[in-house]
Parts: sequence; C-alpha cells; structure tokens
Amino acid sequence: MISASPRFPLFALALVGLALAGCSEQNKAPQAAPQAAPVTVAKPTVRSVTDYDEYVGRFTAVDLVQVYARVSGYLQSINFTDGQLVKQGDLLFTIDKRPFQVALDQAQANLAKAQADLDFAQADLQRAQTLIEDRTSTAISKQTFDQRLQTERSARASVTGAEAAVHSAQLDLEFTDLRSPVTGRIGDRKVSVGNLVTGGAGGANTNTLLATIVSIDPIYFEFTYDEASFLRYQRMAKQMGENGKPIPVELGLIDDKGFPHKGTLNFVDNQISTETGTIRGRAEFANADATFTPGMFGRIRVPSSTPHDAVLVPDVAIGTEQTRKFVYVMQPGDQPQVPQMKYVTLGRQIDGQRIINSGLTKDDLVVVNGLVRIRPGAQVIGKLEQPAAPAGTGTEAPAAKPAN
Repeated sequence: MISASPRFPLFALALVGLALAGCSEQNKAPQAAPQAAPVTVAKPTVRSVTDYDEYVGRFTAVDLVQVYARVSGYLQSINFTDGQLVKQGDLLFTIDKRPFQVALDQAQANLAKAQADLDFAQADLQRAQTLIEDRTSTAISKQTFDQRLQTERSARASVTGAEAAVHSAQLDLEFTDLRSPVTGRIGDRKVSVGNLVTGGAGGANTNTLLATIVSIDPIYFEFTYDEASFLRYQRMAKQMGENGKPIPVELGLIDDKGFPHKGTLNFVDNQISTETGTIRGRAEFANADATFTPGMFGRIRVPSSTPHDAVLVPDVAIGTEQTRKFVYVMQPGDQPQVPQMKYVTLGRQIDGQRIINSGLTKDDLVVVNGLVRIRPGAQVIGKLEQPAAPAGTGTEAPAAKPAN
C-alpha cells in the first residue's frame, strides 16, 4: 500500500512559489510620484524707513550740586531723609544760629553808635557853617570849620562800614540754614548732628561736604561716536537744510526690548579727541517718573540717513546657510515648480519684518510660510498670500490662492 503524505509538501511548495511570483510582479509595478507640498508666497513690503546707528552711553545729571557749609559751626539739625526727592528752596541743614545772632546784634549796636556820631557831627558842622558864612563874626576860624567837616565825613564813612557789617552778619545768620539750590534727588548725609562743620571761602579742600544733589527731570545721556560717523551726520544735516529742529533719538535700557524712550540730540562737542578719535554727543530725555538715574547704562539709536524706501520680508522667511542668509523665491505662472534660492544681506528688524539691503527686488515672490517643506530639487505649489482686511470692516481676509 502506497502512503499519500509525501504529496502535501509538494503542494505547499507550489503555493509558496505562486505567492512569491505575485510579490515580485507587484514590486515591479510603477510607484506614484510624491505630491507637491504647498507653501505660501508673497511679494516683499515696501515702506519708507530711516537708517540708524546704535551707541552705548551713560546718563548724566543736568545739575549736580555738592552742598558745603558757607559758615562754620556745629550742625544742629538735618531736615531730609537720605535719598529723597527735594525741591529748590527746601531746608536741608541747620547750623547753630546763636553765635551768628550775637554777631548780628553787635553789628547793629555798632551801626547805632556810628549813626549817633554822624548825627552829632552833622549838627556841629551845620553850626560851623552858619558861623563861617557870617563875615562879621570871628567866632570860628577856617581851620576849625575844616576839622568839623572832616569829622562829619569820617562819621558818615563809619556808618557805611557799620551798615556793611550788619549786612554781612545778616548773611552769616541766613547761611546757617542750608537750602536746596536745585530740584532733584539728594544722596546720603555726610555728617551727623553735633559735628563741627567748616565753611567759608576755603573751598572744597577745607570745607565740609554735607551732601550731593543731582537733578532728575530732564536728564542727559552722553555717548561718543567715531569721526566717520560725525562726517556722515554733518553731510546729512546739510542735506536736510539745517533747519534748526532738534534731531530725534531713541533709547533703550538694559532690560528694554527695542528703543521705547524718545528724546532729542541737543549737543555735540566742539572738538574730536586726539587720543580716541571720537567726539562726544549728548541727548536730553524727559524723566518725570525718575526711571533714569545718573550713571545708568543705555543704548541710543541715532538716525544716520534721511527717510528712503526699503524692501522688507517677514523674519520667518529668512533661512541660514552657514554664515549666509537666503530666501526662497518662485516665479509667477504654472504650478508646481522648484523654488530658487537667493542670497540676501539683512538690515534691522521692524515689527517682525527684516529690511533686505541687497539680493531681492520688490517684485519677487518670496516663500513666507512652509520653508520646512522645501527639499532640494523638489517641486512645491506656491499660494499667494492675501493682505488682511482693514480693521473695523467686519470682513475676513480671503483665503490664499495659487500664485499666477
């Protein structure tokens, strides 16, 4: 008897062979081409812009006053809190007044005595004048009359000197109250109550420094720039006609984004430093809220050109190839197509857009969205971006349509 089991492996092998043949035929079938990826294109924006130069500098006070005593004496009181804002005329320090009041009383007494001597000398001279005019009288000689005249003149001079002494004593008494000469912020006190302070005409080398005051509003910002920039600004001023209008500048602090603070350039030094080759400029800023402090660093932006038209594209449309920047551009017409790369040089950023200094024209169609979908040699479909509807119209911007 013959067994049927050997026939089953042969049948299974036949089925496997047919399956493999089918797979081979399927692999040989042509594959569909990959679908072109969509991207958004738009023409560059053209707007009037002004070029700027940026510098770093420091704030300085318009007024800086070191408070010294004008008379010597013991400090009696301090009438401010360290670091507070003071107004012009506010009382800051008081020196013991008693010695100066005594000196004033003495000067006034001397003035009263000198005035009494003058009154007597004038009366005596008046009598001598009457006698000397009477030619029939021999009661007074010419020499005696001259002596009384000299006595009256001396008494008059004594009164003038006594009046000056009284005025000087009054000033010394007034100087015992030290008041703020400017409005600003005062620093910390340099002496305490009870200390002997030295004043007078000795100057800063011998007199006692009591405090320092800096003005706050307005405030200056000083910076330096090179000779080439100075010449460029001079030529720009001549082109603008030098109409006398202050040059507007913008400033940003260390934690500011951009340059939100507005001011004006109000001074340029009259000579270039022979050591550094730079010249000093100064701008003025309002500082009513005391945001700026003398000595603080800042970044200032100064216009370096007159307004001119510039080409701008969204910052997201710019790619980087090592050290070079580029954008993808497409041609109007049939889609899909392979985008072309254009190398560009960049300017500053304005409201999320970047100025293109060279490499692009206003008529180019730039890929502004979908750069990650672009592959070398691969085709894409460019859809033209439509401008947004004006605010307040209640309508929505139309959808993007293919570029043509």
